[in-house]
Parts: sequence; C-alpha cells; structure tokens
Amino acid sequence: MTIRSLAAADSGISTMQTAIDTIGNNVANASTDGYKSTTAQFEDVLTEQLTPASSASATLASTNPSTIGAGAQLAGMETNFSEGAIVQTGVPTNSAIQGNGFYIVNQGGNTYYTRNGSFQLDVNGVLSTMNGGIVQGWSGTTPTTGPTGAITIPSNLTIAPQETANINMGGNIPSGGAAFTTTATLYDAQGNQVPLTLTYTPTGTANQWNMQASVNGQNLFSSGVTLTFNATGQLASYAVNGGATTPVTGQTSIATTQAMPTGFQWNETKMNFVFPAPTTSQAVTQYTTSQTVGVTNQDGYTQGALQSWSIGQNGVITGTFTNGQSQQLGTIALANFTNPGGLENMGNLDYQSTAASGQPQVGVPGANGSGTLLGGALEQSNVDLASQLTNLVEAQTNYEADTKVISTTQTVLQALVTNA
Repeated sequence: MTIRSLAAADSGISTMQTAIDTIGNNVANASTDGYKSTTAQFEDVLTEQLTPASSASATLASTNPSTIGAGAQLAGMETNFSEGAIVQTGVPTNSAIQGNGFYIVNQGGNTYYTRNGSFQLDVNGVLSTMNGGIVQGWSGTTPTTGPTGAITIPSNLTIAPQETANINMGGNIPSGGAAFTTTATLYDAQGNQVPLTLTYTPTGTANQWNMQASVNGQNLFSSGVTLTFNATGQLASYAVNGGATTPVTGQTSIATTQAMPTGFQWNETKMNFVFPAPTTSQAVTQYTTSQTVGVTNQDGYTQGALQSWSIGQNGVITGTFTNGQSQQLGTIALANFTNPGGLENMGNLDYQSTAASGQPQVGVPGANGSGTLLGGALEQSNVDLASQLTNLVEAQTNYEADTKVISTTQTVLQALVTNA
C-alpha cells in the first residue's frame, strides 16, 4: 500500500503539472485575438478490487464492493468556444463573428477553421490570415451555393462608366411664380459629364407649366412637356410636345423625343424623366412655398477606382468607388459544426475537423446556425484571468499536497527500514 501511495501521488503531481501548464498557456494568450481557453479534465485510475459486492442472505446483510485506485490521469482537454468580447478596430480587413461559426482557411492544401478575423490582403489582393492562410468564400457575385475559394480584391480595381438612362425628378414648383431654370449633371457612355438645363415656364393656364430639357442649347423635346397640377398641388397630367394629355396615376416615365445631344458618346437613343407617384414624399408638387424642383438623382456615373471596402453582417464585402458607386466584391463563408469540442487544435488559432466534430456545414453568415459578422472589429480572447488565477492557486495547493504524500510515504518507508 505504501508503494501504491507513491505511484498515486506521482500521478497527482503529473496531472497538476498538466493543469498548471494549461493555465499558463491560457494566461499567456489572454490578449490573443480569437483565442479559446482550454481546461484539463482528469479522471481516477482504478487498479484493484479488494473485495467484491455480496448479496444479502437470511443470516447476512449485503456488502458493498471495496476498490482502491492508483491515482489520477488526464481524461482530455476541453476547449471553451464561448464568444469573447468584441472590440472595434476600424480596420476594414478585421472581422468578428457574433455567434457560432468559424472562418474557413486553406493553407498548404489543408483546410483549417479559425475564429481569428485579423485578415489582410496579400500582394495579389487575396484575403488571407496573418500567417498566410487563404480565407475562403466566393469572389464577386459568384453564387454562394457553389464551392468556396479565395476572395480576391485587386487594389487597382475600377468600375466602368455608365451613361444616364433615367433621370428622377422631385421637389416643388412655386405656384404663381415666374419662369426659372435648374441644372444637373448627367453622364455619357464614356463617363463624360453632360450639363443638363431644365427650364420651367408658366403656360398662362392656371396650374400649368412647360418643362424643356436641353444640353448645350440642344433641346431634348421639340416643344417641351406640359405639366398640369390639380387643386391640391399634385401632378395630375402631362402632354409631350403639345400632344395628347395623359393622366398621372402613379410613377410616370417620360422619354425624350429629340436626338441625343451631339458632342458626346451615346449607346442609347433616349433618356427618361421619371416623376414619382403623386402624394408621395418624393413627388413633384406645385405649392406656394419656395422652388425646390430638380433632379433628385440619375443612374449615370463616370469611371471609378476602388476607394474603400467593408464587410457586412451577411459576409458580403462591398467596395466603394471614387465615383460614389458601390459593388459587391465577394462573400466570406462560415463553417458550423455539430460538436465544436471535437475539433483538433492545430496551433496558430487554427482547428481541423475530426470524426468527433462532424462535417462542416458551410454557408453564408447568418445561415445554418452560424452567427453574423461585424466588420472593422475583432473578437478578443475569452480567457477569464480571475478564474485562471483561482485555478492556478488550486492546482498549486494540490501539487504541494501530492508532494506531501510522497514525503510522508518516504518517512514511513524509512521507519520500516530502520525497524527491520
């Protein structure tokens, strides 16, 4: 029995050393973004049954079995995958997962999974981890139902110009006012600016105006568009070039009738002036208030270069260009697991799937039980320093107790030798 106590105490020292090693690693990574704390779990070692259990009889009561153990051993390492605190960094390549899921990373032909969203763009514009892993997802507008791959965001990315096709109108024409003009900028197929002038002239009939559109003196209508308002100030009807009157019952699109202005490059043969539905907040009106009518927006733009980009909650990477346009550049994929605790820790904050974790369920953030993303932010380590230090004191106490068992056993053996 004395020898057994030595073995048991020795195993206790070994397990407590493992516990201290684990705590030390957790404390060392308390400031490592995306790190998940681990806990060493132990179990006893049963080596001998001293007496078996016996059943009761007419003259004897039942007895319980007697066993004696030989110490403790490591049962396994448990990873705590609870979410760490999220902090804003303002860095566009940073991303934090809010909820379940892992980023998918391909490195050296191997697939890993990580919670660390501290990404960067390599020399080829490929979204990657700090240690060279390629973040997986879908580039551009590739359907997210297909296989994942690298996400590339070239630094010299540009968006081609688009000529103006639709001109949206809005605002107020002052009731009883005099003629006035407004201006706006359109774009041709080469992205050149096209100066538009809109001239509003009272026709002499109550609540009626003529609108003429021109570019550098070239009219877009032969005689203009007649706009007629009702008593409540809402657009009631229009007539193009003195033709038939058309009632306005909803959103109205009026196409130009003259040739596209010369001196510019055009693919289309006309443009459309779009008037919002009457009574809506964007509608063109005629009230006694000040003049605000004009072009609210148009769908043309010049060529633009990529200026910045951001990561959305659904994993979509949206680029903003110098011409004010935006474009989807890619989508980051997430993987979810039935048993994340079954993942194998490969170091560098990477994990690999195992038979215990189950196969990854890959999809966009917010689907398949995965969380959403927060761009420009990072998930911090989930190490609780207070708990770790408490566990350290407990492990140290147990370690010292095991050494006390060894010294006591040594004293007993010494006394046995002395008295032999």
